[in-house]
Amino acid sequence: MTAEKKPAILDGVKVIDLTSVVFGPLATQMLGDLGADVIKVESPEGDLLRQVQPSRHSLMGAAFLGTNRNKRSVVLDLKTETDRDQLRRLLADADVMISSIRPAALARLSLDPEILRRENPKLITVSATGFGQDGPYAAKPAFDDIIQSISGLASLTTLRDPQAAPAYAPTILADKLGGVTAAYAVMAALFHRERTGQAQHVEVPMFETLTAFLLAEHMDGAMFEDTPQDFGYARMLVPHRRPVQTADGYITILPYTNMQWARFFKAVGRDDMVDHAWVTDMDARSRNIGAVYDMVAQIALTRTTEEWLALMEQTDIPAMPVRNLSDLPGDPHLAATGFFQQTEHPTEGPIWTTKPPVRFSETPARHDYRPPPGLGEHTEEILGPDGD
Repeated sequence: MTAEKKPAILDGVKVIDLTSVVFGPLATQMLGDLGADVIKVESPEGDLLRQVQPSRHSLMGAAFLGTNRNKRSVVLDLKTETDRDQLRRLLADADVMISSIRPAALARLSLDPEILRRENPKLITVSATGFGQDGPYAAKPAFDDIIQSISGLASLTTLRDPQAAPAYAPTILADKLGGVTAAYAVMAALFHRERTGQAQHVEVPMFETLTAFLLAEHMDGAMFEDTPQDFGYARMLVPHRRPVQTADGYITILPYTNMQWARFFKAVGRDDMVDHAWVTDMDARSRNIGAVYDMVAQIALTRTTEEWLALMEQTDIPAMPVRNLSDLPGDPHLAATGFFQQTEHPTEGPIWTTKPPVRFSETPARHDYRPPPGLGEHTEEILGPDGD
């Protein structure tokens, strides 16, 4: 007997997606994974991310495939009154509209939140912006590198080493964090509407989102100053905070509590360190963390990676090997959880994707319910053969 299929948590929620690239599309993919009907509205040229290589076919780049599953694609040219009317018909019974179009441009198109909510009082509108709209940067364009620069992320390398040049994190962190934040903001707004019946406008600015994220620990001493100046969490910024080299590779060994540090030094035959202030006093260890990490780096060279993993397992101290991205498909834990999945795309053939990481016991995510769409693939299905 086949088990009864349980509905996903956002079944019945209709999301109109006017976003492109990664920030907004990642958010709406997360909502689609949870069961929402996400209708991706694209210009005739399509989402810019469709063009990013590699790809097997035109307008179906790998990065687009990675951020647009569980959506349907409709092509509308919002510069024309006819297609704007089509969009308004889609919005008439929608629950959420999320847009990365600048608010001023939406207003010129008569698609600003106040007008739309007069037509559909239950519509939650979400603006995925670069900067908050009440500041002087409101109208500035924003991409991931721009936000990494202005937020302070790129300059963290100079706090670690004043001689180093600023550097971007080798991942689109601002875009992806913005996407995750937008997804939880939509869920919160839906919950508020469920409780009160009231829809609202939500603004998710990349700059403020990434800056707040960084300052969770890097506010540091500035938190207590009349004029904040002393930023930077020291443990994160010492040059010695890095994977350590073993006899045959690299590993992260991370004793954290006093007891773990004592067990580590005892396990490696450094009984002289067990009662040292750097082990018994967290404040003393924090003030000398660079020297402590340097000791670990020197000791790490005496064993192979596998020997370290066995010893740290035995002493209950956190440790993991350093992996390349290409190693991940062979990781035994990811294999056991079915994290990587190969699916058959109707036009792109077999493609690899990852399973949504969050699990709900009663309302499971719907992985690969709908493959990433071709440009305008569902226009007729949604609007009808004549766009009616």
